[in-house]
Amino acid sequence: MQSNVVPSGNLSCSAVRECLRRACRGLGSVWRSGPGEGSRPAADASEDGVRGADGARAPQREAAPSSAVHAAKWAFEARHEDELSFKEGDLFQVSSSSGDWWQVRRIDADGSVSESGTVPGTHLARAGSVELQPWYFGKMKRFEAQCNLMAPGNEDGAFLVRHSEKHGVGLVLSVKSSNQVRNFKIFETNDGEFRVQQGLTFSCVLDLVEHYSSHSLSSIGRLGRPCRRIKPNPPDLSHYTADEWELPKEEFTLEKELGSGHFADVYRGRWKNHISVAIKVIRDSELNHGDFLREIQILKRLRHRHLISLLAVCTASAPYYIITELMENGSLLCFLRGPEGQLQDVPSLIDMGAQVADGMSYLEEHNSVHRDLAARNVLVGEHGVCKVADFGLARVMKESFYMAEDKKIPYKWSAPEAISHGRFSVKSDVWSFGILLYEIITYGGVPYPGFSNQEVHQQLSRGYRMPSPDNCPEFLYNIMLRCWSAEPEDRPDFKMLTVQLEDS
Repeated sequence: MQSNVVPSGNLSCSAVRECLRRACRGLGSVWRSGPGEGSRPAADASEDGVRGADGARAPQREAAPSSAVHAAKWAFEARHEDELSFKEGDLFQVSSSSGDWWQVRRIDADGSVSESGTVPGTHLARAGSVELQPWYFGKMKRFEAQCNLMAPGNEDGAFLVRHSEKHGVGLVLSVKSSNQVRNFKIFETNDGEFRVQQGLTFSCVLDLVEHYSSHSLSSIGRLGRPCRRIKPNPPDLSHYTADEWELPKEEFTLEKELGSGHFADVYRGRWKNHISVAIKVIRDSELNHGDFLREIQILKRLRHRHLISLLAVCTASAPYYIITELMENGSLLCFLRGPEGQLQDVPSLIDMGAQVADGMSYLEEHNSVHRDLAARNVLVGEHGVCKVADFGLARVMKESFYMAEDKKIPYKWSAPEAISHGRFSVKSDVWSFGILLYEIITYGGVPYPGFSNQEVHQQLSRGYRMPSPDNCPEFLYNIMLRCWSAEPEDRPDFKMLTVQLEDS
């Protein structure tokens, strides 16, 4: 099934341009100076693989045309002299779109091009593309959609359109109704039209949304206001810090303590009294210095939407600081045990596991092992995005396994070979992931309840495995059992686990 979002390519050029105008009103002189009626504008440069406003397959974001006109989805305040501040709806001509920070020239109200500078590419979308619609949320899992729609400020009828991360599903209309979220698959017909109900089709998703905004959809009534969108944070503190990791400690302010780890305390803080961040303060000792340098080398090269991102470090004087993005909802363990976590249904719980598997698959591809994968070391953002954190025990894997020389072993989460011989590998991370799935499906339950660390090791060596938790789907328990295979080579890899969970 194809995943067109706006008119299919078999529509007339005039129909395409009409949908473009309705999708991005007020471009005025930009439209008049754009391609002629017989020309096709470039495809929407989203990263979701959906189709652009002209029906062409959308390339990855960095491949956006160099002269494309883009509009701001959110306002941005410059953080460096080379950056441009702008308001929502401002127009830009993109001259370079490689990486996370783009080079642009501002387009004034009269259509003339004025000042140039650097802006975060996450805040822009191709003019006329579906990304500018307030209800389009791009690629998103079910759990993330539910967290967004159930957030304060969204009333019954709030809705969004997302591109499901499950293989072959395509577009989904998610609607808040009676304090729960209903999901409707948007089907595409062989004629390139769209529907959610039998017998009523539309030439583009924009028409579909407008229709159900004034007519009832199934048993939930009419669509209400689009779901509130939370402005994303740029991937770096500024474009300057994308390559300059070392920053003066004086630029950061410590606020509330969030927790403690094996070798550091973690605080909520601010950069230049403006940007909220998480600050890990390293306790000063000779042993911790080596752990600190090791963690930095790993974090600096790992960037993925389901891994915590390193923003900066401060090493000019002790204590050293590691600066990372701040995740508002804290650890997955606390989230699951809290009131919001208790409301999650089983499909949403499985989505959480799929997000973690996706992040771990990236680590696997980069020959890196975590060594302490557990719900306490996964963080939850305000969008419902889960990210693997706490690389304090991580090691870069140049061989197939790593021999641990310290005693920092989390017994109830560790594979037998890690407990008995200190042998950690990607496959031992897979074992830990099986335990994490147990934590998720039990809403933060303690693994091996009633067992001491020594008893866990003894029972595992005799072939014992935890029984299936209450209300755990059979397929999910089977995945756990495969993760807990006695022989490491018999365990699945994270890429396979991601696919299995997303397709469940």
